Amino acid sequence: MGSRRRSREFALQCLYGIEISHEDPERALAEFWAEHPADEEVRRYASGLVKGACAARGEIDRLIAGCAKNWTLERMAAVDRNILRLAVYEMRSGGEPPPAVIINEAVDIAKKYSTPDSGAFVNGILDRIHKDALRDGNP
Repeated sequence: MGSRRRSREFALQCLYGIEISHEDPERALAEFWAEHPADEEVRRYASGLVKGACAARGEIDRLIAGCAKNWTLERMAAVDRNILRLAVYEMRSGGEPPPAVIINEAVDIAKKYSTPDSGAFVNGILDRIHKDALRDGNP
């Protein structure tokens, strides 16, 4: 497994824990890394994803809700909701990797950690968000 994939999976676990416990992201990350050893590159990337997704959560949730036809955020599986938050944050932060790679990674992670239908669900919402961004001139 590549370091980016490992970072995304760790970020998902930490973000899920933050949502369930309502813990401060900095404290949650410190506790998470105390229990999950990882090299510095993985820790840095995962921590950046968690902090960024938490900081932009309101905006990210509005984007997700706007593209999730017939689904409220509360009705979504918590794992799916947090996979979407991480992927949307990563796509909107610019740079590498390209959105198609981020979407594919999110779909694979959803298939691994959530329900059999989650991959298609996550793909549909992220694809809509990406197409809306392209339409609005934000690749």
